[in-house]
Formats: sequence, C-alpha cells, structure tokens
Amino acid sequence: MKIPFVKIPPFKLVPQPATPEAAALPGFRWAAEGVGARHQLGGDPSFIRATDYPPCRACGHKMTFYGQLDSINDDISIADAGMVYVFICFDDYEAVALVQSG
Repeated sequence: MKIPFVKIPPFKLVPQPATPEAAALPGFRWAAEGVGARHQLGGDPSFIRATDYPPCRACGHKMTFYGQLDSINDDISIADAGMVYVFICFDDYEAVALVQSG
C-alpha cells in the first residue's frame, strides 16, 4: 500500500554540546548571521524547492523532507557554510542525503 506523500510539521533543533570538547569549539568568524542555527526536522528545507525533492530509488515517488543539519563552525563547515538535507520514503524506507553549499 502506497503511503501518500507526508509533510512533517516543523521542529526546531537546538544543538547542545555533549562534551567539553564540543563546548570549546569556536563559532563562525566569516559566515552570515544565523549560520549554524538552521538545524530542523520537518517543515520546508531552507534552500531546496519542493519541486526539487529527490525521487525514491525503489518506487520513484517524491520523497518526504525529513530534516536538515547545518554547518558547525568555520572548521567543520559543510560546503562553505551549507547544509545536509535528509529525505525519506516512508513506503520503502529509503533515505537520501543532499549537500548544498551556503
């Protein structure tokens, strides 16, 4: 049975350092304001249009946007202050991660 396309309501994710090493990491020096705080589950991805969601490799249907993870700092930066976007097919349990530059 095909599960219809699901739009997950937005949840803000607030990263909290889990170790002293993580707490000691410096922030951004060069990135625009807000970079590093764009983590979320559900809602709409920050820079990918719904028409650009990837298709499931198994069934070909448009995948559901599951969440996004932001860059951490200047040294742990995803594609120049970009993000990782995660998509999932709830029928086939296939997942795809896309990286986009900031």
